[in-house]
Formats: sequence, C-alpha cells, structure tokens
Amino acid sequence: MLMPASLYLLAVNLWTFAAFGHDKRQAIAGGRRTPEASLLLLALIGGSPGASAGRRRFRHKTRKEPFSTILQVIAAIQIGVLAGLLVLA
Repeated sequence: MLMPASLYLLAVNLWTFAAFGHDKRQAIAGGRRTPEASLLLLALIGGSPGASAGRRRFRHKTRKEPFSTILQVIAAIQIGVLAGLLVLA
C-alpha cells in the first residue's frame, strides 16, 4: 500500500504534468493561459518531476527564461533536501 506522502507526490505530479499540457493547448489555441507563477508553484510543492516530464512531452516552456532557470533551481533544492533526508534516515 502506498504511504500518504507517496500518494501526495503522485497526485501533485500528475496535476503538474496536466497543467503543462493544458497550458500548451491553450497557447496553441490562443486561449486563457496558466500563469507561470502557478506552474512554478506546482513544481515547488513537489511537482518538479511532473513539470520536467510535461516540458519534455509537450515541448512547452523549454527556452523560456527566467522560467527555466527558476524551475531548475526548485528541482535542485528538492534533490538536495531529499538527499539530506536520506542521509539522516
């Protein structure tokens, strides 16, 4: 059985991935876009793997700066925190 933290991470990453896909579809259609701050917030709350997968899958926001750099910083911090937790465990 999945632990609550695993379920949370699965849900937030699916949500983030879907948000990148939705924003890409809206960009193509000329519709209402998802604010970059919202996409970054989803990454910050644990959805950086979903954001990375969404960027690759939908070829979306791959060259957009400073968005790309901020997303990389978020992912690096999360990797550092995860590594620190694994060392302490």
